[in-house]
Amino acid sequence: MTRIDFYVLPSDGAEDAVMTACKLCDKAVGSGSRVYVHAADERTQDQIDKLLWTFRQGSFIAHERATASPLSEPLPSVVFGNAEPPQSHSRVMINLADDVPAFFSRFERVCEIVAGDDAQRAKSRSRYKFYRDRGYELKSFEQQADGGWKARA
Repeated sequence: MTRIDFYVLPSDGAEDAVMTACKLCDKAVGSGSRVYVHAADERTQDQIDKLLWTFRQGSFIAHERATASPLSEPLPSVVFGNAEPPQSHSRVMINLADDVPAFFSRFERVCEIVAGDDAQRAKSRSRYKFYRDRGYELKSFEQQADGGWKARA
C-alpha cells in the first residue's frame, strides 16, 4: 500500500513549498529513487525547473518536464508536470497540486506539502481526509526552526 507523508511548513512558508519539494527530491534521488513532482500550474513547474538547477550550492538534479513524448535515455531522476507520469517514475510522488491525482496509488510513497494560507491548508486537510477515509497509513512531519523535521503525534 502507498505510504503517505505530510510535510507541514510554518504558516508563513507558502513560498517554501517548491523549495521543500526540491529538498525532498534531492533526498529521494540520493537514496536511488526516481521522483515525479505533480504540479498543476505552469508557474509552479517553472519554479521547480529553475530550483532543481540552483536550490543548493553546487547541486544539480537531472530533471525533465513531462510531455506526451517518451523520455529519452538516460532517464532523468526527476520528472514534473500535471498529467500521469511515465511508468519509469513510480516510486515517489511529491504532490504540489490542490487535489489528489487519480494515479497516486501506483506510487510506493506520496509526499504532500502543507503550506500557504488558510484556504490552502483547508485543501491539505481535505487531501488528508481523502487518504484517511480510504485506509492509508498517514504520517505528518512538522518543519522545525532549524529546517529539520519532527514527527507529529
